[in-house]
Amino acid sequence: MKSWRINLVFILIILFSGAIVGRLIYLQILNHQYWQALAQGQQKFFVQTQGERGEIFFKGGEPLAVNKNWKLVFSSPKEIAQKEEVAEKLASILDLDKNFILEKIKKDSYYELIKKKLTSKEVEELKKLNLPGIYLEVEQGRYYPYEGLASQTIGFLNAENRGQYGIEEYYDEILRGKEGFLAKEKGPGGYLINGFSNSSQRGSDLILTLDYNIQFQAEKLLKKAKENLDIEGGQIIVIDPNSGKIFALSNFPNFDPNCYSRVENIEIFQNGAIQKIFEPGSIFKPITMAAALEEEKITPYTTYVDCGFVKVGDHTIYNYDEISWGEQTMTQVLENSINTGAVFVEKKLDHNLFLEYLQKFGIFEPTGIDLAGEVFSENLEFKKGYEINFATASFGQGIEMTPIQIVRALSAIANGGKLITPHLIEKIIRDGKEIKISPNFKEKQIISQRTASQLTAMLVSSVEKGYAKRAKIPGYYIAGKTGTSQIPFSSFGENILGYSNKTWQTFVGWLPAFNPRFLVLVKLDNPKAKIAGTSTTLIARDLMKYLIDYYQIPPDYGE
Repeated sequence: MKSWRINLVFILIILFSGAIVGRLIYLQILNHQYWQALAQGQQKFFVQTQGERGEIFFKGGEPLAVNKNWKLVFSSPKEIAQKEEVAEKLASILDLDKNFILEKIKKDSYYELIKKKLTSKEVEELKKLNLPGIYLEVEQGRYYPYEGLASQTIGFLNAENRGQYGIEEYYDEILRGKEGFLAKEKGPGGYLINGFSNSSQRGSDLILTLDYNIQFQAEKLLKKAKENLDIEGGQIIVIDPNSGKIFALSNFPNFDPNCYSRVENIEIFQNGAIQKIFEPGSIFKPITMAAALEEEKITPYTTYVDCGFVKVGDHTIYNYDEISWGEQTMTQVLENSINTGAVFVEKKLDHNLFLEYLQKFGIFEPTGIDLAGEVFSENLEFKKGYEINFATASFGQGIEMTPIQIVRALSAIANGGKLITPHLIEKIIRDGKEIKISPNFKEKQIISQRTASQLTAMLVSSVEKGYAKRAKIPGYYIAGKTGTSQIPFSSFGENILGYSNKTWQTFVGWLPAFNPRFLVLVKLDNPKAKIAGTSTTLIARDLMKYLIDYYQIPPDYGE
C-alpha cells in the first residue's frame, strides 16, 4: 500500500516535469522567434536618422561647407525622478529656458533631444554633474571653416537640417543623404546601454566653380570699400563670359553661417547679386548700342550733335553735370557716357524693336543660376510704353534688373553674341565617382560676332580715353563701362515717386578684351564718391590686376 503511494507521487512528478519541459520546448524552440521579437521590442527602440550630408568645396578643393563631430545632450525621461531639479540645473548650464527643458523630460519616452552643438564648457559641466537620465552623444553637424566667406552664396543648414538660402538650399536633395534608423538598446535595469545605426547613405559632394583666392580677394576689396568709401552694401561678380562659370560671387555685408541664429536683421541673408533689384545706369548703354548696331541703324562712327539736354514730351533729360559735348561719334557717347546720345540711339530703333532686344538680352527673365531665391523684375512700369520710359531706359534709368542679369547680358557682348547661363557647380561627386552634369540650358546667339566685336572695340576706347580710364592696366586691352544711377525712393520701401540723392555706382569690364577670360562687375551701394569713375573703376582695376598676376595672363602689347 505504501509502495503504491510512492509510485503515484513519482508518476505525478514525471508528468509535471514533462509538462514543464514541453512548455520550455514550445517557448524556446518552436516559438522562439515570437518571444525574441517581443524581448527586442522591450529592449530596443528606433529613432529615424539622416545619412551624412555631402560636403561643398571650392574649385581648388578648399572646404567651404563640411561635416564636423559635435556633442549633443539628450534625456531619457523615464529614468529621471527629480524632474524640476534636473531641468533647473540643465537650464543654467545650457542657457535654455527651464520650462522648455521640463516639457522635454516630462514626456513618456526614452529619448528626447535637448540641445545640439554643445560648447566644450557645456560638455565639461554636464560630465561633472552626471545627472541620471541625461546623456551625451556625438553627432555630425554642419561647419563652415571660412565663416563669412561667400556666406550668401553658400547659405546654411537650418534647425531642421534643411538647406536654407544659396547652394545649401538649391542642391539640398543632392546633398542630403538617404534616411535610415538609429537603434537604441536598454539594459536589464531599463537604462540605455548602447546604440547602432544602419541603412543610411551619405549624400553627394559638390565641387564649385568658385575660386577661393578670387572670392577672398573680391570680399577683401568690398571691405576696403567700406573703409574708404563708406558703402552701404555692394557686390562683386567674376565670371567666365564664355562658359558662364562663376569664379567669385561676393556680397557686403556678409554673416557667419555657423552662427546664423544670432543674426538680428535677416535681410543680410539675401544674396544681393541675385535677389536685389537695381537700376544699372550707364553700364546699360552698351545694350542699347548693341541693338542699333545689329540692326545697322548706326555705326561706331555715326555722329550727332549734343546740346547737353534733350526734350521728351514734357520732360527734359540732361547729361551728367549738364555738360554739352557738341558733335560726338557713337564711340564717344560710350567714352563720355552721354545720356542724350543713348536717347538718340534708342530713337533710331522702333520702340517695339528695342523691347525685343531687351528680351533677347534676358532683361525680363531670371538667368537660371543654380542658387535658391533668384528674383527678377517684369518691369511693368517701363512696359507701359510711355515715350519717357524708353528714353530713360536707353541709359539704364527707370529699368530694373539684378546684378547677375546685367552680367549675363554683357557677357553676350564679351563672348561674341551668345546668351549663356551663369552657374556655380563644376562637379558632383557620389561614392567617389563624378556624376556627369547635364546642362539645363542652351546658348542662344542674340547678336552677331561682328556687332560684338565692334562694341568691344568701342568699350576698349571707353577705358582708354573715357570715364572708365582709371580701370586701365598698361599692356592690356580692357573693355569696360561705368554707371552711376540714382536710387529711387521706392527702393527704401517708401511710397514716394522720384529719386533720392543716393546712388548705385557700377563698373563692368572684361579682359583680355578681344579674347576674354574674365568679366568683372563691381557694384557699390551709395559710396561716398560722386561718380563710378572715381569709385568702382579703382576696385575693378585692382581685381583685374590680381587676375592677371594670378593666372599669368600675357600682355596684349608692350608698355
